[in-house]
Amino acid sequence: MAIIITDECINCDACVSECPNNAIYEPDQEWSYSDETALSGIVTLPSGDEIDADIENEPISDEFYFIVPDKCTECKGFHEEPQCASVCPVDCCIPDDNHVETEEVLLQKKAWLHGE
Repeated sequence: MAIIITDECINCDACVSECPNNAIYEPDQEWSYSDETALSGIVTLPSGDEIDADIENEPISDEFYFIVPDKCTECKGFHEEPQCASVCPVDCCIPDDNHVETEEVLLQKKAWLHGE
């Protein structure tokens, strides 16, 4: 499952540099799938949808840091635990019940993001 940042976030930005998938963005920041990943141009999402990885998408939050669920792998294949949660001083990085995924799916997403 992906991680979500709750509204308890104090916008300290401790989590941003810890994310190996560049899935965490500042409040009100546009994002793309290609941001620091191997993705570029037209790609097929794990869900089967086709998108342009270079297109800038609307921010998910305009108040708090946010995690793009399609880019979050819970740090599987990189670390033993989600690094955002391990460095968060207010424990606001929690599992996202709306995006439950198996370890196998998370590892496939990691490979997809990084061209492995």
